[in-house]
Amino acid sequence: MNQNIPEPASLPSEEEVAAERERLQYQQRYRQTLRTTIYALIVVAAVAVLIATMFLPVLQVSGSSMEPTLEDGDIIILVKSGEFETGDLVGFYYQNKLLLKRVIAGPGDIVDIDEDGNVYVNDELLDEPYVTEKALGETDRDYPVQVPEDRYFVMGDNRATSIDSRSTAIGYIEEEQIVGKVILRIWPLS
Repeated sequence: MNQNIPEPASLPSEEEVAAERERLQYQQRYRQTLRTTIYALIVVAAVAVLIATMFLPVLQVSGSSMEPTLEDGDIIILVKSGEFETGDLVGFYYQNKLLLKRVIAGPGDIVDIDEDGNVYVNDELLDEPYVTEKALGETDRDYPVQVPEDRYFVMGDNRATSIDSRSTAIGYIEEEQIVGKVILRIWPLS
């Protein structure tokens, strides 16, 4: 006779079948949970990016024009808003760069700056506790000047080094250029 006939395989017991079924069900639940978690994280990240870019841009300060209020390396949050008042810190686009300056005057206001760096808006001296050293700075304008409609006159807090609306190179800022106003410094935490 033929001796190469294999012996019939033994069937697994009911316990072994139940254990294998449980293992396969566990793997399926684990994969489903992992997949759901990954999808949820992707959705949360996408929503966070959308909110950050549309409503609350986060920026890192570069430069010294806003010292001592904001220093190089500070991380800030802006809020998109159409309401800007004197004293607000705003971020705006200028030649594909985002600059941070302080709103000094709005549309229709008359700005005058004397030789000592004192700023007058509509013949009233501005109280500027955020400026540590007043200076006329780099300017090529004859004062007083009137801010055109839909534009803002902005200046940095470090008046001696800031290039801002005092220079016709930057000039008056159009409302469409403004990204938003600074609402919070998140780094450093002090």
